[in-house]
Amino acid sequence: MHPGTYTLDSDWLSAFADVFSAVGTVGAFLVGFLLLRREHRREADRAEDERRAQAERISAWVELIRKVDGSRDLSFHVHNASDMPIYEVELPMPTRDGEDAGSEFVGLVPPGRTIQRAAPTDWLRTYVEPEPVQIEFLDSAGRRWSRDEQGSLSRME
Repeated sequence: MHPGTYTLDSDWLSAFADVFSAVGTVGAFLVGFLLLRREHRREADRAEDERRAQAERISAWVELIRKVDGSRDLSFHVHNASDMPIYEVELPMPTRDGEDAGSEFVGLVPPGRTIQRAAPTDWLRTYVEPEPVQIEFLDSAGRRWSRDEQGSLSRME
């Protein structure tokens, strides 16, 4: 072996070790970054689920009720199955062409309670059976939600 060959081999080996170390460091950083992003996304999903938890327990429907005197009346029902009150509850009324949109303001619905309000009497003509109605409300954290007649829940800005 020539004296210069040993130095060349050790320089090559040292350079290879440096490159391997650098690639390993970059790889470890990328894996750590991807795991951190995944955990952040999981945490964001969990936080959104917690935000929706109360709103998912709110429902509204219209139903025929019998009054004490035996007459029938149509009534809105707003049920809060959550452990916290909901606020600024409104039941938007469907409108005909050219009419201004109106709503039935309910206000506060305490936890575990069902509130009833009179529905428009002209709805009696088309009433068949209990059916869901649109509702808008603030949850206990001040976020505004809307649930449509099909039961779809969405957060309003």
